[in-house]
Amino acid sequence: MIIGVPKEVKNHEYRVGLIPAGVRDLVDAGHTVLIERSAGEGSGITDDAYVTAGGTLVDGPDEAWGAAQMIVKVKEPVPAEYDRIQDRQIIYTYLHLAAVPELAAVLLQKRVAAVAYETIEKPDGSLPLLMPMSEVAGKMAPQVGARCLEKGHGGLGVLLGGVPGVRRGAVVIIGGGVVGMNAAKVAVGMGANVTVLDLNTRRLNYLDDVFLGRVQTLYSDAHNIAELVVGADLVIGAVLVTGARAPTLVSRALIAQMTPGAVVVDVAVDQGGCIETCKPTTHADPTYVVDGVVHYCVANMPGAVARTSTFALNNATRAYGLAIANKGLHAACASDPALRLGLNTFDGACTHAAVAASLGYDYVPPPLGYDYVPRPV
Repeated sequence: MIIGVPKEVKNHEYRVGLIPAGVRDLVDAGHTVLIERSAGEGSGITDDAYVTAGGTLVDGPDEAWGAAQMIVKVKEPVPAEYDRIQDRQIIYTYLHLAAVPELAAVLLQKRVAAVAYETIEKPDGSLPLLMPMSEVAGKMAPQVGARCLEKGHGGLGVLLGGVPGVRRGAVVIIGGGVVGMNAAKVAVGMGANVTVLDLNTRRLNYLDDVFLGRVQTLYSDAHNIAELVVGADLVIGAVLVTGARAPTLVSRALIAQMTPGAVVVDVAVDQGGCIETCKPTTHADPTYVVDGVVHYCVANMPGAVARTSTFALNNATRAYGLAIANKGLHAACASDPALRLGLNTFDGACTHAAVAASLGYDYVPPPLGYDYVPRPV
C-alpha cells in the first residue's frame, strides 16, 4: 500500500501523523510511505530521519495526498484540504465528524473509508487512540486555566494554589474520565480546591480512592453543576460521548452568574463542547470573553506540546495503521471489532451509529462481506 503523510495545516498544529519508527515498520512490511517535506519539523523530526527510516520525501501536499491510497494524519482535514481528498481513499486520523458536518459530507460524497482515532473502541469501552491525547489535554487544562486567571490575561487574578491565609482557587471538572482525571492530577498538584463531577458512581468511587480524599467527588446532575459552576474560579469541561456531539451541561445563564474574570476551559470543544457559550478557538487566538468569563476553547490543545503529543499518539496508532496496510481495510476491520468501530464512513455511507445519529444520516453497518478495493495507484 502507498501511505501519504501530509504536513498538518490546522492553525498552530505541529504534530505529525507518523514518526520515523512508524515509517520503518511500514517500509519493512513492504509498503511505500510518502512524507511531505518538513511535515515533522514542528515535532522536532527532520526530513533526514524519515529518509533514514525508509520514507520517500515529496515536495508538497498535492503529492502526499494525490499518490496515496491511505492518508495518515493527526487532525481532521480542513476546508483547504477537501479538494485534495481522493475518491475511495482511506483516511486514518482524528475526525470528530459530529462537530464538522461539512467534512462528513465530503467524505461521503468521495466514498472515503474514514477511520477515526477517537471511535476505535475496545470491548471494555476504552478508547486507546483517544487516551494519550486526552491525557495531554487533561494535564494542559489546569495549566492554561491558571494562566487565563492571571489579571494580565483578563482573569480574576486568582492563584490556584493560594497562599497561607488566602483561599485556594476553586476548580470544577465536569467529567471524570481520562481528561478529567488528568486535569485533577495537575490541579491538585497546583494546590487548588478540586471537585470532579461524573454520572458513573463507580468512577467516582475510583477517583475518591486514587486521590485519597484530596478531590471532592459529586454526582453530575443539573443541581450540583449549577451550584458548583457559579462559585468556581476555573471550570473544565471534560465530557465525552463516543462519536456523538457532547451534551450541553453548562448553560449561558450559568455562565452569566459566574464571577467576572473566572475561566472556562472546554476540552470537549472538538465534539461541539459541553458549555453552551463555547466555540472553537485556535492557538493563535485562544480566548474570548462572554459575560465577563474568559473562555479557552482551543480545538487542538495537544498541538502546543507537539513533540510529546506526536510520540504519545504514534505509540497508540501504529499497530492499527500497520494492520490496515498489511491486511487491507476489510480484513483488518473484520478481525478486530475495536478497529471496526473506528470506521465512520465507508463507500458513501455513515458506518458509525453515534456519528450518524448526530449528523442526521442513516446508519449503515460496515459491509464487511466483501473486500474494500482501495483507489488505484
